[in-house]
Amino acid sequence: MEVVNDRPYAKLSIRDWAQEDRPRERLLTQGPKALSDAELVAILIRSGTPQDTALELAQLILHQAGNDLNRLGRVSAAELMKLRGMGEAKALSIVAALELGMRRRDSGVEARPRISTSTHVHELMRPVLADLHHEEFWLVLLDRGMRLLGKHRVSQGGMHGTVADPKLIFREALERRASCLVLCHNHPSGQLRPSEEDRQLTHKLAAGGRLLDILVQDHVIITNAGYYSFADNGQL
Repeated sequence: MEVVNDRPYAKLSIRDWAQEDRPRERLLTQGPKALSDAELVAILIRSGTPQDTALELAQLILHQAGNDLNRLGRVSAAELMKLRGMGEAKALSIVAALELGMRRRDSGVEARPRISTSTHVHELMRPVLADLHHEEFWLVLLDRGMRLLGKHRVSQGGMHGTVADPKLIFREALERRASCLVLCHNHPSGQLRPSEEDRQLTHKLAAGGRLLDILVQDHVIITNAGYYSFADNGQL
């Protein structure tokens, strides 16, 4: 064993590295693209343990995910906390950062399709709603060019209904700066025709949207057998 000043050699922490080798300093001077995945994760977790530096802990985390960032993005905070040296704060930092990365990717121009017909809405939302055994109410949020800003679940309920609060709907639309929106919910029963409650809610939200200069473009009901569009059937 190497001896320094008559004491056993101890593994250096990142703070003891040369300044140009530390991930944070390299991020400041060279930018994020100069850093490896492990170095970026090390910056997120900030500190290591008596046994491992932050970089070594980051390497362990990536190894457990097969060195696949997409796979790491599906790992929960609880799963990360099972690893040695991973507390709640470290785990939540990683989960939050990866979620932001995915949201940025989803909001990119190349990932924002134009949603201008009921068929487009059905293609977008069928994988989300068609096979559910309970009702869920969603918004499809669009900009002035009918490009997708995002989709948002407003509520979920039971087999025969769910509550769609207009205040929550328009708050979400305003926060996302949506110019248009499409209402969307499923009928687990397979019944394609809208109920009277569906019609009343649609007309109420369309009127509220006009006051806020937000166009309610359509209301689409999805089942595992097809869909019903209020706009296509002259109900808007």
